[in-house]
Formats: sequence, C-alpha cells, structure tokens
Amino acid sequence: MHCASCASIIEKIFKKTPGVHNAEVNYATETAKVSFDESKTNPLHLSKKIEPLGYSLNIPTAQSMHMSESEHVAHLGLNQSKAEKLSELKDMRIKVLSALPLAVFSIFIMGWDTLIQFKTVPEMPIIWNEFFHHLLPIFATYTLFIVGKPYLLGFYRFVRFGKANMDTLIGIGTSVAFLYSFVVTAFQETLKPFINVNQTYYDVTIVVITFIALGKYLETRSKLKTGDAIEKLLNLQAKTALVVRDQKEIEIPIGQVVHGDLIIVKPAALIPVDGVITEGSSYVDESMLTGESMPIGKNIGDNVISGTMNTSGSFTFKATKVGSETMLARIVKMVEEAQGSRAPIQALADKISSIFVPIVLALSFVSLSAWLFIGTSYFGFSQALSLGLVSFVGILVIACPCALGLATPTAIIVGVGKGAKEGILIKDAGTLEKLGKVDIVVVDKTGTLTKGKPELVSIKNFSRGENNLNDDELVTILASLEKKSEHPIALAIISSAKEKELPIYSVEKFEAIKGKGLKGIINNVQYFVGNAKLVKDLGISFDTESFVKDTKEGKTPVILATKEKVLGIAYVADTIKTETKDAIVNLHKLGIKIVMLTGDDRNTAEFIAKQIGIDVRPESSAPRDEVVAEVMPEDKLNKIKELQSEGKIVAMVGDGVNDAPALAQADVGIAMSTGIDVAIESAGITLLHGDISKLVKAIKLSRITMRGIKQNLFWAFAYNIIGIPLAGGLFYPIFGWLLSPVFAGFAMAMSSVSVVSNSLRIKAKKI
Repeated sequence: MHCASCASIIEKIFKKTPGVHNAEVNYATETAKVSFDESKTNPLHLSKKIEPLGYSLNIPTAQSMHMSESEHVAHLGLNQSKAEKLSELKDMRIKVLSALPLAVFSIFIMGWDTLIQFKTVPEMPIIWNEFFHHLLPIFATYTLFIVGKPYLLGFYRFVRFGKANMDTLIGIGTSVAFLYSFVVTAFQETLKPFINVNQTYYDVTIVVITFIALGKYLETRSKLKTGDAIEKLLNLQAKTALVVRDQKEIEIPIGQVVHGDLIIVKPAALIPVDGVITEGSSYVDESMLTGESMPIGKNIGDNVISGTMNTSGSFTFKATKVGSETMLARIVKMVEEAQGSRAPIQALADKISSIFVPIVLALSFVSLSAWLFIGTSYFGFSQALSLGLVSFVGILVIACPCALGLATPTAIIVGVGKGAKEGILIKDAGTLEKLGKVDIVVVDKTGTLTKGKPELVSIKNFSRGENNLNDDELVTILASLEKKSEHPIALAIISSAKEKELPIYSVEKFEAIKGKGLKGIINNVQYFVGNAKLVKDLGISFDTESFVKDTKEGKTPVILATKEKVLGIAYVADTIKTETKDAIVNLHKLGIKIVMLTGDDRNTAEFIAKQIGIDVRPESSAPRDEVVAEVMPEDKLNKIKELQSEGKIVAMVGDGVNDAPALAQADVGIAMSTGIDVAIESAGITLLHGDISKLVKAIKLSRITMRGIKQNLFWAFAYNIIGIPLAGGLFYPIFGWLLSPVFAGFAMAMSSVSVVSNSLRIKAKKI
C-alpha cells in the first residue's frame, strides 16, 4: 500500500464481500484484520478481489518465510519479514539514487531559466541551451517509466477500474506534464502560433517523481524504525534450549521444547520458555520485559519468564509454557495487535482520506478549466494554458493523503512499543487514547497499593528475668510452632525466620486449639501461640491499650505466652509497596483523584490511606480523594457506575481476577500482572510486576502520544489546507503566488516524513 486511500479502497472491497463481517486495514502497519464466515469466503478469495487493483493479501507462514515456528514472529507488525522489507528499501534506494542526479541537473536548468527572467544571470549560450533541453526529455522518460512506474500503474488502474489513490494523483499529474511537453517538442512548429512552445515541463516530471520517491524511501525507512519495539522483544527469544533427556544434557531448537522438559540455564544465558525453578538459584534480569533495572533473586519454586536473562548462578527449571503460550510470545502478540488497532481520534482522518482523492481529482480539473475559461480573457490562451497546467499538476502532486493516513497509527505504534519496553502492556489504541483523559483512578488496596501478602512487621518483647528472650529467639519459637500451619499469617512468620536464617526447633505434644491458636513443648517449656481469646482463657493479664491501637492500624497480633505470662506479640500485616507513596504523589501532580476501595475495616483502610498520601481532606486545590472500606466486589462495580454517572472518566486498577466486574465497567481497566495469565487477557492495560508506579508512566505516555497525534493531524491538514489553494492559483490574481509542482512534490514528500519523524520523537520522551 502506498497511501491511506489504498487502505480505504481495500477495506471497502473487503466489507462488500459476502461473508465478511468486518474489516480494518491499517496503512502504517500494512496489515488487515478481517472477521469472516469461512463457509462463504476465505483469504485466497479476498486476495483475488483486490489483485486487479495491484494489491494482494499476504498471509505469512513459517514455511513461506523460511523459518522455524519459534522464529515465525519476525514480520515486525509490517506484514513482511524484516529481510523482505530491507530488500524493498534497498530497491527504493537504488532508484532514488539513480534519479537524484537527474533531478539536480533539472533544478539547475530551472534555476538558470528563472534567474534569467530577473536578469541576474546572462542568457544561456545557444549550444548549451540546445544540448541541455535535448537531455531533459531523455531524463524525463527514464524517470517516468522506470522510477515512476508505480505511479503509471496507479493511473492505469484508475482508468480501468475507477479506483484512485495517491499513485493515481502522481501518475496523472506527471503523465500530463510529460505528454504535454512531448507534444510541444514533437509538433513545435505547428503549435508555435497558438502556445508558448519554449515552455515544457520535463523538469517537473523529473523533479516531482524524484522528490516523491525520496519521500517514500524516507517514510518507509522511518516506518521500519517504528517497529523497533517488536524487533527488540523478538530478539529476546532464545534460539536453543539446554534440556535434560534420558539423563543427558542436549541442546535443541526452541521449537522442540515440550511441557515438563527440565531445562538448564547457565550464567548470561537467555531463558528459553516459561517455567518453575526446580534446582539452584540465581538473579534474573527482567528489565526488557518489566523496565526494572535491578536483577531479581530467583529460588526453587519461583517462576521464570522466557526472554529474560540469567545473570549469575546456574539453575534448572521445569518448562510449564512453550511456544505461543509463553509470556514473551503473548506480549509480542498483544503489542502487535495494539499497534495495528485504531484510536477513535483516527476516525476523522479515515473519513477524509476515503473521499480525499476523488475530491482532489475534481479540484484539479476545476482549476484547469477555470484557468482556461476565465484566465484566457485576462492573460491570453497561451499563458492561461501554462498556468492552468502548473495548477493542475501542482494540486494533484501536493494533495496526498499519506500524512493523514500516517498521523495516528505511527504515533500509536511508537507509543505502544515504548509502553512495552517500560513494562506497560496496552491492549488497543482506544484504551491508550482514553487513559490520557482519565480524571479518577479507582484502586483496589490489597495487591495493588500493598504487597498482597502478610509480612512480619514488628515485635513487642515482654519477656524478663531468667528466661529473657531476644527478638530473634521469639521469632524462632513462633516459627517452630507455626511450621505445620498453612495459614498466611503462619507463613509470614516462617518466611521471616527463613530470611534471618534462624533455626527451627522440634515441637513435642503439638496441639491446635480451635478458634484460638495452638500449643506445644520446645526444650521442656510449654508455649502457647494465638489470639487474645487464648490469653484470656489462660488467665493472663497484659497491657491491651497499645494492642488495640496496633490492631486499628491493620496489624494482626500473634501472641506468644507460657502458662504464667505473655512473652511477646508478633504483628503481621500486609505492607505497603515501596513505590506506592511516590505513585500517589505523582498521580496527584497529574490532577487525578484517587478512590481507594477495600474489603478491610474502615480503621485499617484509613490508616493505610494516610500512610500512602491518599488525602480525603486536601488543604490545597488538589483533588479530594476517597476511601471506601468494607466493600464487596459488587460494591466496587457500583462505585464505578456512580462515578461515571457524574460524567467522570474512570480507570480501575485491580488484580484482574477478583476485580473483574469493576475492571470491565471502568472506562479503562488496568490489571496488576501479579496474576499475569488472567490479567493480560482481561484488562485494557497490564502493569508488569504489579508496579503501581507504572500507572503514572502509562498516563504520561497516553498524553504524550495523543499530543503527538494531534500535532501530526494538524500538520497533515495544514499541508493540504495551505497547499491546495496555493497550487490551484487562488492567490495568483492578488499576490502573484502560484506553487510550482516541483515545490508541491517536495512539500508532499516532506509531509509524510515529518509526520513519521514527529511520531518517532515519542521514543525519546521521558515518562
């Protein structure tokens, strides 16, 4: 496809084909998304529908692209493989380089002729003049029929099928300029009494086609750069895996790895598939997938992700997901689909592009007719014809819908790709557009603002005298007694003991006390572990004032006692994520109100809110946040509806599972990837590693991308709004301004290049 009109033509043909439910054709990514009834049509039939117009539907397979199944993701969101795209780019470069010297020569002649009129240079010697002006037809013939072949084919298809695109406009304009010049040259003496036979337009044909070919080359090269994110993700894929089979280590292609394979990963090696570590430990660099710079410690039982890099020790893991199931493959697919989707803001550009070419054709003929019928009476037939031809060709050349067609999708491609590199997975362009308009973010507390699992946060030690125990000894006794329990609070204490490398004692006469706790004997001392009810039953009194205060802060007390006294209290709580406070501050800076929803009691909720900076009574003009406690999943849904009924654009952040109804109802659903399987599929946006700070980056990215799209659309429209009247000669009677087709060609070429270049600037923006 050569322009947005190409995409519009193909889309209309597909939609009119029986059996096709819907079709979306994306010019920037050169892809089509078609929903159809297999009993009525198929891709081959659809391809035949568009082949007469010079297009074909290419459905790449691993076999057709000469690669393994695991490598068959190398089309970069640009339909062809990168090798094919580079080959096409090389061919374009050769043609441009062959035409550039001819264009420079033509500009030299044009410049000399122009300066003669202003008497700033002498007349060109007759011999030179004759020699140069005999070379121009030869140069123009090569340029039109070799370099400009696609535009001639566009002209031919318009005549035969009545379908016009950018190639049609260029083909008609340059062909008319060439044919007029050829007729004047061939019948110079016959036409001399009627028109100015010294005025030919070979130079226009040469320079316009060269400029446009150069512009298309630069545009294609720039578009290739927009696929960098996909390419970098693809480069993360390991090509081979070291597996253990029949008690032997063998290296096999990645495509041959199956579920259950034991895979050895050595230092500095890429992890080939997703799995769970069964032996060894290491630190894994997940920065390319999550944006996190620090390697993450991995031990037995931890998950590892394909495409991440092992930095230190060796380990063995069991393959749980292979091929298209892996997280990397799913991320690549998600990014590709998002880059190919349409943002609502694109609708206007699409509508204009679809009717643009016919309107431009009509305007060019109207302009030529106006010059001939009206201009003749003022300037004479010869000059009016000359001015009319310049206007005719100028309008056709400058009025290209390419920039309009590229304005939105190129920015989306770059924006989605940048998000993927930052660990922000965006499902579609519409979601990216909406996110920048969000004015309220509703967040689930557990697992979003907090870590979502209990941790031992503090200890109050009451032991005195001969049996004095330090804090570590208290934790050791608690962990020894709790080791048989699967309760999350027990696991938090055991985990703390493991981190501190504390010993675990054997327990005699262990007994669980229903609803209260447990007891057991360690080193001939009987200990009791449990809640306040257990202590009350033992008849032990202790200071409960601070105990009550701590429980109001969301901490769960675990009391350690003997029959005689309370030795200490371990407090377990769901702790706040390290990045949460900064994220809340930065969301406020963006002018966004926070609503925290939680099933916890109000005291706990308000304490957490205060800790992280959620302010329900702001002193400044900052948004007034809300804390909604003791809610059920349906209450979260109702809260979203309530906010939307007030005209607010609402984003909901949750874990992608428990919050599913609220995520679906929100204008933008944002899932924390702690439960990545469900999150990637269900949410509009997924934040990898469950990092709430990425939400701030996502909103900034949305706003930067939308600002880039608006800039692109402004310039795309500006080129045509200014260029068409100027090329048509609307200002000539007043100011003597008339845009040369040469400058029109340059402006048209640069319009597409500037739009793509502006989109690429998004890559460099800091979020």
